[in-house]
Amino acid sequence: MNWFTRVRNSLPFIPKRTTDDTLWIKCPGCTEMIFAREYHENLDVCPRCEHHGRMGADARLDLLLDGGYRILPAPQVREDPLKFRDTKRYTERLKQARAKSTHSDAFTVADGTVEDFRAVIGVQDFGFMGGSMGMAVGSAFVAGAEHALNVRAPYVVVTAAGGARMQEGILSLMQMPKATVMTRRLKAAGLPYIVILADPTTGGVTASYAMLGDIHIAEPGALIGFAGQRVIQDTIREQLPEGFQRAEYLHKHGMVDMVVHRSELKATLATVLDYLTPRAVA
Repeated sequence: MNWFTRVRNSLPFIPKRTTDDTLWIKCPGCTEMIFAREYHENLDVCPRCEHHGRMGADARLDLLLDGGYRILPAPQVREDPLKFRDTKRYTERLKQARAKSTHSDAFTVADGTVEDFRAVIGVQDFGFMGGSMGMAVGSAFVAGAEHALNVRAPYVVVTAAGGARMQEGILSLMQMPKATVMTRRLKAAGLPYIVILADPTTGGVTASYAMLGDIHIAEPGALIGFAGQRVIQDTIREQLPEGFQRAEYLHKHGMVDMVVHRSELKATLATVLDYLTPRAVA
């Protein structure tokens, strides 16, 4: 034990105190330091460079829905069906993710109104194991679509995912056709299916329900794609354009209908619902 360690251990240091007023956040876009309170009050958007940060499920639902919405119960699925283990057991990773979240998995569905327009909204939380799509996510997506069919309401999904959940192997990939079938059922029933693409939306989610909407709305700067840019470049052996796979590039090339600032997202969604929601004939 050196002299510094002996002195440090013998002194009665007071634990460092932190509050919401003294915490800072480093913007991933401009790298400026921002007060956490200022950042969250600005809907997790940098007030300096307009970089759109990632939002949790509850914050996203509060943003889009009017007060008094109801969160639907999460479907029960078999956990760790493959008894998967890498550096940790899959069950341990789930336990750690749930300790940081108020929900049991990465996809949460709520029933409510958007400026008085009835809607069922499903939100994918990137903070829960990268928003990865496993059986729980697939089952929650299907349950949300089933509920929308039952109540005859539009289904709105906010995507944010790194792709399929590797700990569930082929079972995670099976969620892609399952979710795709539900989007076809919504279409057959004449109900709008609207997708809001948040950062990032990649992998199997992009290859299934994320790109099957009637309307696609993206947040500014959102990364949207199937494979990573480096993988694509190595495959085709060509340099990709600047901003490739970003929301603005996809909008310019017709893959996204509109790019909307987060502060205007609820009003824009309400306008879209006003256009697309079936109206009763008097």
